Amino acid sequence: MHELVTFGETMALFAARRTGPLRFARDFDLGLGGAESNVAIGVARLGHSATWVGRVGADEFGDLIRSTLAGEGVDVRAIPDPAAPTGLMIKGRRTADLIDVRYYRKDSAGSRLRAADLDPELIRSARVLHVSAITPALSESARDAVRHAIAEARAAGVLVSLDVNYRRTLWTPEEAGTWLRETIGNVDVLFATEAEGRLIVDVKGPDELAKALAALGPRHVLVKFGAKGAMELSEGVVRRAEPYQVTEVDSVGAGDAFAAGWLADWLAGAEPGERLSTACAAGAFAVTSQGDWESLPRRADLGLLRRPADGVSR
Repeated sequence: MHELVTFGETMALFAARRTGPLRFARDFDLGLGGAESNVAIGVARLGHSATWVGRVGADEFGDLIRSTLAGEGVDVRAIPDPAAPTGLMIKGRRTADLIDVRYYRKDSAGSRLRAADLDPELIRSARVLHVSAITPALSESARDAVRHAIAEARAAGVLVSLDVNYRRTLWTPEEAGTWLRETIGNVDVLFATEAEGRLIVDVKGPDELAKALAALGPRHVLVKFGAKGAMELSEGVVRRAEPYQVTEVDSVGAGDAFAAGWLADWLAGAEPGERLSTACAAGAFAVTSQGDWESLPRRADLGLLRRPADGVSR
């Protein structure tokens, strides 16, 4: 049995080292980034098996994605596409407090994902299928792949997890809201910020929002408040978690880390309050350094956030 299966587009990531407009950047760090692969890495680091499926270009960047994910313990099911390149993500820091992210993914290999790329037996053998609402915004074939995967998982009794992960450069709020309302009834776990939740239901107040979302089908609704913590509505019970106090360096990837922490604890059979605490801790770790996934914690790291007053571990 596979514990977590996920799929989507992972891109080569160029991160500018200099703060200011990207046109003045001269040096970049090369890495990778992708919401679903971030979750796979996070779950693997927390001690569970994770499989990632996706199309990559038959190029150096595709090789980078395969080798990096495999090095992090992820079971990589990459499909080389000789007819399309690996997508690119360019990240700069316009000011000390404002991150500028640009995507170059139109007609990329990842956007050409299709239902036939997904092994039904792999999905049926998983304990969790995790998807994001980024993938259906990439193309009609990718949208069909998500629909197909969710149907396979539901038929096999596999837990289906969805992170809204709204990307305004890919589709409008109306388009995203329509797809989400059509899909949410087939989802067991929903991750969303307050703003993302309101793409689905027009409700004010976090408690009312969570209840309205749960009424559409999910058994577990997680609402994220960023630096202000998070809440979970599961089986009619509301739980809240206070944020961990850390110095934020790069907020990109925090939501993926949160989802990975929650799902890893669900796989471990942890109590609901512990799941939420681990999710918040993983999200806090994610923002403490540059990169989308590099700071994702291992189990042994989780206690470090309750550090001594002088911040020194001896």
